[in-house]
Amino acid sequence: MQNKLKIGFIGGGNMAVALITGLLQAGTSAQDIHVVDVNQAMLARLETEFNVSTSLMIDAKLQHMDVIVLAVKPQQLRDVVGELAVHLRQQLLISIAAGIRAIDISRWLNSYPRIVRVMPNTPALIGKGVTGLFALPEVTVAEKQCADEILRAVGSTSWVHEEKLIDVVTAISGSGPAYVFYFIEAMQQAAQELGLSPEQGTQFAIATFEGAAQLAMHSDENVTILRERVTSKGGTTYAALSSLEADDVKGKIITAIKAAAARATELGEEFGRQD
Repeated sequence: MQNKLKIGFIGGGNMAVALITGLLQAGTSAQDIHVVDVNQAMLARLETEFNVSTSLMIDAKLQHMDVIVLAVKPQQLRDVVGELAVHLRQQLLISIAAGIRAIDISRWLNSYPRIVRVMPNTPALIGKGVTGLFALPEVTVAEKQCADEILRAVGSTSWVHEEKLIDVVTAISGSGPAYVFYFIEAMQQAAQELGLSPEQGTQFAIATFEGAAQLAMHSDENVTILRERVTSKGGTTYAALSSLEADDVKGKIITAIKAAAARATELGEEFGRQD
């Protein structure tokens, strides 16, 4: 991490908190972080917990930042960008606002070129996130590296070469934790219906997901091979997977993810129509 970078956040919610936590752990000084938010209680918490500077409004202090992270709700971003415009002095903008395209942010800022759009996910709150990134063509290699280092403070990163692929990232990893939690819920319910206590159902379901994910991450073999190794024909796993296949669960999961990607694209179109 470039420890002397001055980083401003517009929006002090959960993802901003995750990034600030990761940045401080990576060596960024609290004196080099500034947060803007309209919620006074949230700012007081950030000041107490992290010792960063704060402001209730977008002001000239942002002119001295090297990077400004746009961490507000999508429906708020157009107004935020309008207020920010007069304070831009070649800073790199990193937007984590879901669904809003970098090209539209640039258009709102009279073709401002230094914009990176990113899609992190909620495991970033514990430093286990994964983030997709897309940069406008004018963003330099050094600026891309800067954005990458900031997001790697909360997990792994991967760049995409077309902005439309951020919608795919949104559907896979941005929304993905909800799919995992949904499956864990089903495992918990089945465990209880079959006689385990709620605590045991939770323990076994979560530990199984964690262990399987770690095995997939560290194995040289792909997940299909790993699955097949657990599945003896005529055994218990075979019975479960046969039931899933009969109900086309894999196909329905793929359909659901495609629906999420389509909705992400729709949101980009809706937000992008703002003048």
